Amino acid sequence: MAAKMFGLFLKSLANKEIDLDTDAIKAMLCTSSYTPDQDTHQYKSSVTNEVTGAGYTATGQALTGVAVTYTAGTNVLMFDATDPSWAASTITARYIVFYDSSPATDATRPLIAYDDFVTDQISSNGTFTYTCNAAGIVTITAA
Repeated sequence: MAAKMFGLFLKSLANKEIDLDTDAIKAMLCTSSYTPDQDTHQYKSSVTNEVTGAGYTATGQALTGVAVTYTAGTNVLMFDATDPSWAASTITARYIVFYDSSPATDATRPLIAYDDFVTDQISSNGTFTYTCNAAGIVTITAA
């Protein structure tokens, strides 16, 4: 699955609101009632309908293994992390949303990207795992 970048993520980067190398980045799951808007959603306060259920903690999970790399031959900047998972969970999710949880409030926590599972994904007292794209969660190509 390839995540889609929130357009205003680039504005947040340019305004130094987010540091992918050092800030705490989280992944949260949302139900089908959330409608992502790449053009207007900039902060976590725009995200609605977070999932609830056993094995899932509100505000999502901190990513581990976060890496930002640049490949000169292809001019690609890649943001990636270890695949997030929720063990012993009973949840139904349609979207995963990646955001910077370091700022103090949801109104100032920049969104990065989201992925649409197309259909509801369900775990029933099992592990819910999101597999990051082999090319990374987000890639930006300098042209």
